[in-house]
Amino acid sequence: MALAALGVLLAGAGGLALLQQHAPAHLPRADRLLLAPMVSVIEPCVLSPETLPAAMQDLAERCQGPQGSAAALIESTLKTLQPTAPPSPREALGYTLPVPLLRLFHQTADGDWRIDDEKVGRLVRTLRDTPRPAILYLFSTHFSAEAPIEAALAADPANMGHTRDGALGTDDYYDSKVFNWTFATTRNTLTQRRAQAMQAVLDAACQLPAQDRAKIRGITLLGELHHLFPNFQAGMGFDGAYRVTDYSTASVEGFRRHLQAEFGRIEALNRAVGGDYAAFSEVEPPSRDIRTEPLRRYTEHIDAFAQGSLPISGWAHVEGATPEHPAWIHIYRNGRLVGKTAVRLGRQDVLAAKPEFGDANTGWRMDLDFRHLPAGVHRLDIFLETRPGALTHLDRRDVAIMDRQQSTPQPQPQAALPASTPAGPGVQAHIDTPRDASSYYYNPLVPLWHAFRAKQVVDYLRYFDGEVARSCLADVPRYTHQIVPFTNPGWDENKFAIQASLRPLGSIRLGVSLYGEPTYGHSYFDWLGRSGHTRYGITEFHPLKAMDAAALQRVFDAHAERGADFLSFFAEPRWHGTLVPRGHNMFSFDPDNPKFGSDHLYRATQQTLAPKGP
Repeated sequence: MALAALGVLLAGAGGLALLQQHAPAHLPRADRLLLAPMVSVIEPCVLSPETLPAAMQDLAERCQGPQGSAAALIESTLKTLQPTAPPSPREALGYTLPVPLLRLFHQTADGDWRIDDEKVGRLVRTLRDTPRPAILYLFSTHFSAEAPIEAALAADPANMGHTRDGALGTDDYYDSKVFNWTFATTRNTLTQRRAQAMQAVLDAACQLPAQDRAKIRGITLLGELHHLFPNFQAGMGFDGAYRVTDYSTASVEGFRRHLQAEFGRIEALNRAVGGDYAAFSEVEPPSRDIRTEPLRRYTEHIDAFAQGSLPISGWAHVEGATPEHPAWIHIYRNGRLVGKTAVRLGRQDVLAAKPEFGDANTGWRMDLDFRHLPAGVHRLDIFLETRPGALTHLDRRDVAIMDRQQSTPQPQPQAALPASTPAGPGVQAHIDTPRDASSYYYNPLVPLWHAFRAKQVVDYLRYFDGEVARSCLADVPRYTHQIVPFTNPGWDENKFAIQASLRPLGSIRLGVSLYGEPTYGHSYFDWLGRSGHTRYGITEFHPLKAMDAAALQRVFDAHAERGADFLSFFAEPRWHGTLVPRGHNMFSFDPDNPKFGSDHLYRATQQTLAPKGP
């Protein structure tokens, strides 16, 4: 599925150390972690079974007809993964059933769009006919589902996200089409169609006997939901003109109402942002770059740093460093230590360029809060600590913290730097950001704008959570299905504005897609320990490297110890052991997929599910 393509950029590969060191004792461990592979049965069995090859005519017969479903294909696929019984005492094997909401419509002769009851029936009968526990994934994301209704919806600007330059059209992400849908409002046809399809599935599921509804262990909502920007494939970082959503009329008016609710009086907002607004109706979201465009007010300025943080990032490879004893980056500002950070974030790009490293976890990043720094030129010195107390000076960056008047910045006083030694032969490193002689402006209206954008994500999720809450499945746990941008050192997480949706949301549990280092390393687990979450689901999972059964078992156990209810990975459908023709997913755990060690991970999963000895 196209929605998984995002994962390859999220993180890298590396060691499994320290998985057990920080498992919080207060979190309830699931009796058995539900492994719920997302079996790709939709295209060959639910949507178009008539396209199956003649050699699989018996499968086509199981898919079609008044009682047709994908249950036989799911069971055939899972029996290939777990051919023997009894099951593992530590993991239960179920499945994730993806429901492409916009694919459930067909156009009638009069041009109207109506729910395809036959497709809905196949999906719901799959739940009925499969004896295993299921995660019901009700999805509609910016990645195209190749639904005919998408083009009709995209023709209406009210359904599209808006940058300051107007409505975004479509985009591409590798071989997938991207529709830049908006969620700034629920009063558009896109939301109506999503809700209509979701309601049709829920209504049909509620007609199932109670014992079949009880198989549904969780419902994931919509899929990846975050703000968008032009050039989705290459625009996730900090470079280029800052163009983010959503600047539609509905969004701008919503921002003004949000500020009025937060501050009450315009005088309070003016004090907070240094503004001179006469009324909230005068407030415009920040949308201009002070370096290249005239501003009517300073508070119009925005770029990737205007919220007041400056990412200092790069990569380093140190021979002999381990996950237990990583290399560290020390950062000094004007000769004084401001912080240090471990070298252990995923950098697939570095591994691709330097495969001899054998490890993608060479990234590092620390964000410097410059909101209260004096205006002037500040010197940043970056040191690499290859072993305790041994510092190597990597480089220096001079950055200008600017005032509102764009006064010429003056050099700041400097303290003496610590002693350092040249890099040894086993050290390679590079600093990506910041650029030397770069300038930075803090606009206090920008963090308020980003917070509102993050609230839009949550509000839209809550709208669809309400759809489920009004159904007979109200007692089934609901989960988000979100990416975690902060684990990638090269991404600007404020472009996505996803932070609020990763916090505890009451009736909606956390659901996250984890690729590479976050599956087994520190970045996700460290964040989780501070997040306030006690239960979560892993909606997409791939370590992006080969693992044996013992290593993969430790990963499964680590997530179960921290409160994971289920773990989902992509799996190709197999009929009596043979791959079913379809557009195969590069991230599928499959014995015939060597990409990212997926064949090894498939066999390792088989072994974890095999009966254990006495």
